[in-house]
Amino acid sequence: MADGKTPKAEGLMYKGHPLRRIDNLIYYGTMAEKYIIMMQILSTKKEQDLEVADKVSIQLQLTDPDLRSRDRVVKKSEKDSLYSAMDIAAIWLDRALSGKEK
Repeated sequence: MADGKTPKAEGLMYKGHPLRRIDNLIYYGTMAEKYIIMMQILSTKKEQDLEVADKVSIQLQLTDPDLRSRDRVVKKSEKDSLYSAMDIAAIWLDRALSGKEK
């Protein structure tokens, strides 16, 4: 880097936000922000030798630990591919973090 500091390992990033996967759950964003996206792979199908998600639940959630889990959900949807889910997740998260979300 130009300032002489070494970059820290950030892990997998997508459109400026971190991605973390735990089994069939994918978290998009960081708990340090007001909102985070949780995606759950509900089902997969076999394409050639690969398991591909064909049903994904998406939730825009508040990160406030004082709220009950069901009260944290701001928006939710289901998509028929991980690509579609990631696309809408990026839009929802960017809008929510920029203050354009209710």
